[in-house]
Amino acid sequence: MTPYAEVIGDPIGHTKSPAIHGFWLDVLDIDAEYRATHVRPDSLAAYFDSRRIDPAWRGCNITIPHKQAALDHVEDRGGIRATIGAINTVIRAEDGALIGTNTDAGGFYSPIAGLDLEGGHAVVIGAGGGARAILFALSKIGIGRVTILNRNVLKGAALLSSFELKGDALPLTAPLPPAALVVNASPLGMAGQPPLDIDLSPLPEDAVVYDIVYVPLETPLLAQARARGLDTVDGLDMLIGQAALAFELFFGAEPPRDRDEELRALLTS
Repeated sequence: MTPYAEVIGDPIGHTKSPAIHGFWLDVLDIDAEYRATHVRPDSLAAYFDSRRIDPAWRGCNITIPHKQAALDHVEDRGGIRATIGAINTVIRAEDGALIGTNTDAGGFYSPIAGLDLEGGHAVVIGAGGGARAILFALSKIGIGRVTILNRNVLKGAALLSSFELKGDALPLTAPLPPAALVVNASPLGMAGQPPLDIDLSPLPEDAVVYDIVYVPLETPLLAQARARGLDTVDGLDMLIGQAALAFELFFGAEPPRDRDEELRALLTS
């Protein structure tokens, strides 16, 4: 019986997670598999019920739209509901329980760990599960102010309050403030989704633009930022970072991060 982990979502065809985990499993010569499984919202409970009794299942990553709903079907031993409020990883504990956790926050922060953002101003676009992990990470590094741009302004304001962050919640059409960091945490700009229509001209020359969308990798937002000469972070950086944390939880081995350039070449070929 070959052990396996997987990623679940709706849709799921865009995911690069099987390629990432499969690359690491091959490099480390681990006899295991990593799959992509399409799970609709009305099948989420049945999915976890089936995996709970499957001894080969090591866990799963979770993508849109299940990051918050999945909390209702697993144990929350780390208090994720009260902090980030969303999970992107579920593992099987030694006692057989399914435990939810979140590796998105660490994956998001890793590429910008060298930036001095303490007391600075960040803009986060979106208010879903990905945004929750990003706001959690920003709150931990002492960001001074956050502007959330979201269709539902009240939802954005509630997020600021829940993370005890100073800032504003504004509609998507609002102009950008002169922030040090702009993060697109929404699906806008993803293949099959509407574009993210935003003007980056108010940003200072040393601002960083970060898009967690990775299909396409070169989003219009990043193209606009690079045309202005701004530093950018693409969605693969966060995807690989959060996958690395999950991989160790699933398979008990550290992924070979010294092979990241080779991995990125594989994912973009």
